[in-house]
Amino acid sequence: MLPTEHRLRRREDFAAAVRRGRRAGRPLLVVHLRSGATDPHVPGEMVPPARAGFVVSKAIGNAVVRNKVQRRLRHLVRDRLDRLPAGSLVVVRALPGAGQAEYEALAHDLDAALQRLLRTPRRDPGGGAP
Repeated sequence: MLPTEHRLRRREDFAAAVRRGRRAGRPLLVVHLRSGATDPHVPGEMVPPARAGFVVSKAIGNAVVRNKVQRRLRHLVRDRLDRLPAGSLVVVRALPGAGQAEYEALAHDLDAALQRLLRTPRRDPGGGAP
């Protein structure tokens, strides 16, 4: 189970990760990461822990299949929370093939997506005018 303090629950948090974060797509899932986001819902100067949320639509399969995929993704993300920067928001969106995928295939795609997202961001080759 994913600890409560590491769960995304508010629609605004999901939207922030998806709209303002970076994205890495894989054959079974898409991972959105917004690094170092501050939580407007937590008072004070404290940086919140990394939080994760999951999107598993009906395109994945029936309720049994969707719940199985979501449980697997929760377990996989829980084991990788220590890799994420404090305050980051992660949204993992399962793609239709995830319903029939093996656990190891989901783990491989998640690791590859996180590795890509956690690399240093690209710099503008033109020097970047403000």
